[in-house]
Amino acid sequence: MTHAQREAATATLLVDRAKAGDAGAFDALVRRYRKRVFALALHLSGSESDADDITQDVFLRAYHTLASFEGRSEFFTWVYRMTVNRSLDARRARARRSESSFEDDPRLERAVEADAGGDPRRATELRQTYARVLRALDALPVEMRTTVVLVALQGLSNAEAAVVQKCSRGTIAWRLHEARAHLDRALQPERATRPRSLSKHLAGLLATAGLPKPEPA
Repeated sequence: MTHAQREAATATLLVDRAKAGDAGAFDALVRRYRKRVFALALHLSGSESDADDITQDVFLRAYHTLASFEGRSEFFTWVYRMTVNRSLDARRARARRSESSFEDDPRLERAVEADAGGDPRRATELRQTYARVLRALDALPVEMRTTVVLVALQGLSNAEAAVVQKCSRGTIAWRLHEARAHLDRALQPERATRPRSLSKHLAGLLATAGLPKPEPA
């Protein structure tokens, strides 16, 4: 049995126990997937406070509707679908209020904090690079951007992303191909500069864009 199969089997067992009234089993599901759900909500909504609210709402909804979960897909793809829908709604609401800004984007700040090592000059360089990557990502059409986040940043397979987004694997593959072309064009000037070490959270985006693999600074 592969790691993925063991993960799925464990989640299925926990779901069955939770359906039977075992509150501890549902708590175990929350602990198992909360970080991933929060990360997905953060990437798609662009707001840390929204991501917190979305994560709580998603698991609350999952708890109250667990009886209707038939197990045709894996538990995590079920909650991922809820997370995608809530996150995109939150992002549209923020856009209507004109609250989007890269200056205080938590995705940017988390990546810089993780990689700068307390070096202010490096933090400035990384912030510029990461901001370009995020702008290019956010400029993608919403379904395409969601696909890139699911596959390149969250590590889902094309088949899993297809379940979450309710489309075919071929559509996922097409979106990734088109996203690569869009990101490649948007980040073209990076080819002329010295590659720098990129955050593990964002390196996947440059790989998706077909850019050279960064070398340590």
